[in-house]
Amino acid sequence: MDSIIVRGNGPLSGQIPIAGAKNACLTLMPATLLSEDPLTLTNAPRLSDIKTMTELLGSLGAEVSSLQDGKVLAMSSHDLDNHVADYDIVRKMRASNLVLGPMLARLGQAVVSLPGGCAIGARPMDLHIHGLEALGAEIELKDGYLHAKAPSGGLKGAEITLAFASVGATENILMAATLAKGTTVLHNAAREPEIVDLAKCLRAMGAQIEGDGTSRIEIQGVDRLHGATHEVVTDRIELGTYMLAPAICGGEVECLGGRIELVGSFCEKLDEAGISIEETARGLKVSRKNGRVKAVDVTTEPFPGFPTDLQAQMMALMCTAEGTSVLEEKIFENRFMHAPELTRMGANIEVHGGTATVHGVERLKGAPVMATDLRASVSLILAAMAAEGETIVNRVYHLDRGYERVEEKLGALGAHIERVKA
Repeated sequence: MDSIIVRGNGPLSGQIPIAGAKNACLTLMPATLLSEDPLTLTNAPRLSDIKTMTELLGSLGAEVSSLQDGKVLAMSSHDLDNHVADYDIVRKMRASNLVLGPMLARLGQAVVSLPGGCAIGARPMDLHIHGLEALGAEIELKDGYLHAKAPSGGLKGAEITLAFASVGATENILMAATLAKGTTVLHNAAREPEIVDLAKCLRAMGAQIEGDGTSRIEIQGVDRLHGATHEVVTDRIELGTYMLAPAICGGEVECLGGRIELVGSFCEKLDEAGISIEETARGLKVSRKNGRVKAVDVTTEPFPGFPTDLQAQMMALMCTAEGTSVLEEKIFENRFMHAPELTRMGANIEVHGGTATVHGVERLKGAPVMATDLRASVSLILAAMAAEGETIVNRVYHLDRGYERVEEKLGALGAHIERVKA
């Protein structure tokens, strides 16, 4: 397995381009299954997860072409010849379950393996199943696969209330409801920018959707959707991650394509910690205000709260902050696996259940560490860039699922970082 070697070397400077959102693109790609016409996505990120979704769609009979060095995805589902999403592909990535709603709506049936992905806690399909059953689907779990069938007349609109504002369940139900007969009203819907981006794309395809970005989404079903071209929204998690680079290392970095509304609660915490954020014509300019960063408390919440996908990176910042911070994880259990690795670098962290207490230290020291999941991987790299000496981050295959060309981007800012092939 590849490793990444990082040598701490002081302040960063320059510009860093922020890619299209991984989580948005992985949701938009299955939308091609809803129509016989072509769907083209621009500003697509170049990640291993995108390749996995391409493989999954191809196994169903869809055609996916990667153009312009991977930044454009041209897709067509005019001749779907399979409705089974196989375990060997689905196990690689949680977002694979998002083919369930579209296939059920258009084909009337779907067989989808229970999904895999990072080991950061159980993320059950219960809410997806409940919502699709409310639309009239019959769903049965057999041998690790969800077997779903629509009624003979197709899916029908319904009032659905989610017990939790699940992003994935909102996306699956939203896509299925676009082709359901009648009106669907989804209460306690997720409000993330990725949901808004999906709704924007579906509207471009002819869907009738209102209320995206709020907790109540109303969908009026249509008979068919047509093709469209859609630009993938900026990745708010990559944006937040790279905003933390100058916060941890010092210096000044402009994140191209960044917008404060994508990371509002995160920006509030950075300001509280003593980080300057300035809006520019091209993005967001970030620098440390004066001296040592101040400790702040963080609680992860659904959007517009603090993102769980930035918790690990924020912990890296708090490791050398002045004072004690408390990070509470309310979205996923088992999401502090990076804490012992940061401790190997000299951090002072105590974990009790869903809460981590971080006592800031003057300086971290390089050490061999192991990445446990996608966001943990990049948190260790951020910490290593400000540590004394050399850090070797092992098992970085997770990293390529969510960050494109991370060594190239950080290296352009002055970081001493290189990948060592296995």
